[in-house]
Amino acid sequence: MKRLIPTLRADACEESLISVLNTVQTAAKEIAFRLHQGAMAGVLGSTLDENIQGETQKKLDVVANQLLKDLLLECQYVHAVASEEEDSIVVGDQRGEYLIAFDPLDGSSNIDINGLVGTIFSVLPRPAGIEGEEMFLQPGKNQVAAGYVLYGPSTMLVLTTGQSVRMYTLDQTVGEFLLTKPEVKIPHQTQEFAINMSNKRHWSTAMHEYISDLLAGKEGPREKNFNMRWIAAMVGDVHRVLSRGGLFTYPWDKRKPNKPFKLRLLYEANPMAMLVEKADGLATDGYDPIMTIQPTDIHQRVGVVLGSKEEVESCMAYHANHPKPF
Repeated sequence: MKRLIPTLRADACEESLISVLNTVQTAAKEIAFRLHQGAMAGVLGSTLDENIQGETQKKLDVVANQLLKDLLLECQYVHAVASEEEDSIVVGDQRGEYLIAFDPLDGSSNIDINGLVGTIFSVLPRPAGIEGEEMFLQPGKNQVAAGYVLYGPSTMLVLTTGQSVRMYTLDQTVGEFLLTKPEVKIPHQTQEFAINMSNKRHWSTAMHEYISDLLAGKEGPREKNFNMRWIAAMVGDVHRVLSRGGLFTYPWDKRKPNKPFKLRLLYEANPMAMLVEKADGLATDGYDPIMTIQPTDIHQRVGVVLGSKEEVESCMAYHANHPKPF
């Protein structure tokens, strides 16, 4: 098994990008330690505050965000960061060449039940002649790296720098991420999907019809049985897709016309889309590739359908029969 740094060099990454990614994994090790300590570290439970999304923050949301923000802004190659937990961007080194967008702790509602959670991150180039939040308003295809850290029975880093997707596992004995899967490929076909079924009555007609046909199984129009899996943390559900195939979706729903989507484009949908597509899968909002969407706000939300190529295409075919609800 190989350590993180030599493997990245084999991919001909810039030294500056290696430094940024190593900063992320340094923060991830500390977050993993706090999580594994659980109640002993005093990180369980909620705060009395809400983040910019209007969501009540967990104590570890705040800790993870502060760790990532502080360490990344100390890196000379990072110009600015954007986080789910921050109202606006935070600027670091004026000479830095990279922008980092991150969800410090995806699935934080799972913390208190000892469930899967993770850190998702996206690395963008700093555009010339642009300052402020507008710097981050780049389509996902501009990403130079993307990945996540999954805090589970083992702590895993899943990463792409634009070529293959690789999986690393944290070796607790030496404190290093070691390469454990050098190339991830998603099977094109699947009989497994992940969606929050409790929201079915709120979905668009296209998604309602698609999921109904999956549930009809072998006797239905798809003529095969499907299993449903739902972890309630995007990082866990996408990890399953990368590990054995499947489809993950968090679609449009009609409950809040001013907030019809759940997942954020910059620091959830885009990095996951890059990982999935570099692993030979597809990622779309149901109609268009996620990584072609032009952001208009750093906290913009978007519909997500990603995973095994042929199944995503099947889902898109249902959507093609209906107009966009958004």
